[in-house]
Amino acid sequence: MTSESLHAAAETVKAPTEFYQLRRYGLRNGPQPMLMQDYLQHALIPALNRMGIAKVGTFALSIGPETPTYYALIPSTSAEQLLTLDLLLADDAEFAKAATAFWTAPATAPAFQRSEVRMLSAFGGFPKLVAPKPGKRMFQLRTYESPSMAAHMKKVEMFETAEIGIFQRTGLTPVFFAHDLTGERLPSLTYMLTFTDVAELNEHWSVFGKDPDWKVLSHKPGYTDPEIVSNITNLYLNPLASSQI
Repeated sequence: MTSESLHAAAETVKAPTEFYQLRRYGLRNGPQPMLMQDYLQHALIPALNRMGIAKVGTFALSIGPETPTYYALIPSTSAEQLLTLDLLLADDAEFAKAATAFWTAPATAPAFQRSEVRMLSAFGGFPKLVAPKPGKRMFQLRTYESPSMAAHMKKVEMFETAEIGIFQRTGLTPVFFAHDLTGERLPSLTYMLTFTDVAELNEHWSVFGKDPDWKVLSHKPGYTDPEIVSNITNLYLNPLASSQI
């Protein structure tokens, strides 16, 4: 088989690029967290699984502003499926029954304070969510804002050509990397890492920060933070009992 045919064969089996819906629910202490957990575990995730959507992540914000806050990470190879998700859910009788308490909560006792939905598209160089092995886990969700689309694409290039490889070599374990398609702080990208605990997180970030290849890369003209990154948001999340990652 020629190199050209090998390349063509590789392209045919290449994983399709995924899209992600990231749902954020701002809550108040009291009955809202338990109602939210019940909705995620017994209504939303079973309905998504029936649609063929697997590896749904559900998380509670542990370190970051505005707690309690819950997140749901929903992957799909179909952007249309994610964009019309609530309409599809409304047509699922089993979901409607399980979600009644959440979907019909009265104004005097709402199920959540506010919700936010973001759409993301996986990097071409990291096209599919990688779920960690079962066990004790925590997650780090990071968003990098850029001052322009050119700067955003430069940061994506930096990740895809070198930085993701340095992450993996130094013990930083990615779950996904994605372009933010919607949101208030565009252009930006978001990625998720996973660790056993905060001690492991700090240890591996320290190794990464001292890595010789990273030091060279991060000081390369065109790749420095002042040129391509204007702000970083950093959140620590713990998986809920319902989480499939």
